[in-house]
Amino acid sequence: MRTNPLIPAVAILIFLILTSLSQLALAQDDARPRAREAGVIVGVFQPGELNAITDVEGVRVGHTTLIEGDDIRTGVTAIIPAPGNLYTNPIPAWIHTGNGYGKMVGETQVREFGEIETPILLTCTLCVWSAANALKEWMYEQPGMGEHTLNPIVGETNDSRVNNMWADPIQKEQVYSALDNAHSGPVAEGSVGAGTGTQAFGWKGGIGSSSRVLPDELGGYTIGVLVQTNYGGALSINGAPVGRELGNYTFRDFLEPVADSDKEDGSIMMVVATDAPLTARNLDRVARRALMGLARTGSFASNGSGDYVIAFSTHPDVRKPRVSDTPVPLEVLVNESMTPLFAATAEATEEAIYNAIFKATTVSSSRGELRAISIADLMRILEKYQSLNWDQSIGR
Repeated sequence: MRTNPLIPAVAILIFLILTSLSQLALAQDDARPRAREAGVIVGVFQPGELNAITDVEGVRVGHTTLIEGDDIRTGVTAIIPAPGNLYTNPIPAWIHTGNGYGKMVGETQVREFGEIETPILLTCTLCVWSAANALKEWMYEQPGMGEHTLNPIVGETNDSRVNNMWADPIQKEQVYSALDNAHSGPVAEGSVGAGTGTQAFGWKGGIGSSSRVLPDELGGYTIGVLVQTNYGGALSINGAPVGRELGNYTFRDFLEPVADSDKEDGSIMMVVATDAPLTARNLDRVARRALMGLARTGSFASNGSGDYVIAFSTHPDVRKPRVSDTPVPLEVLVNESMTPLFAATAEATEEAIYNAIFKATTVSSSRGELRAISIADLMRILEKYQSLNWDQSIGR
């Protein structure tokens, strides 16, 4: 049987093309700034050193990005809240639902006990059950685990515009990779991990992160936020009506004759970490403020939106053992000390969403395409509405 001599040449050509596209995507990502680097200064508090959820000591983040064939464009993002075994020494947490059209695994037990006992995974809608099963297996391999039931925490958004989520592409290999490679330090943003195939306001969105550090006089605590965007509305950045200016906003079909489909539905997962000593009750209150940051970007939480906030505290004084024969003392902030944390949460959530949009790169498949918003267009509009470099005017 003769072999076609063109086959090896074609294979090499395809490899070179894919390599070039990969390098182009990396270059494109490097060329896209984070929001603050572009001059978008959100709020009044300062970010942490990394301006990411990992500014909260002990928090680690890992991504697995899965791009296969012509229709798999998805991934998984792992957030490990604290070192040690989370089952034997859980941490206080809460899950707040803004609009509950989603497949949030593990929510009811968190509401019952006010704590989480596993890392947090974010992925695609129909991948949550396979991801939860893999997280369960990973937990049983950790030191100190016996034969206990577990409550894995897995959130999702729908990336089916570019991803065949019906193929259930996120399996044990991808989950273990994200968990085992989770680290402190800078957090990759944009079209990575659970944000590989997601959107924001009809443009490409994805993973974004930000943080705030309170002044010492207000406690000196850190708030860190990570988001997985996939929702609609009318994009607004520091008051600039970006979505309206660029003709891409919810209900446009009813207001202007266009060929585009409506952009009102979608979801967002928000993870809020803090080193402030908080009980589950006040973590619920913190989580509600993340929705205020979300609203500032132009979201109104549509009927088909799954908007969830997972908030937790890493402070050692509120992390208690799972089993104790005697009462466990807790040292926590009183309610009057919460206001600065509320403000910091809203600010960090808003900026995390902007970072997801700024850093996202175009993703396409046989199912469709999600185009990254033009940075040049963004800057033109932000300059027009004087929405840049607000820190330079504070105190004048």
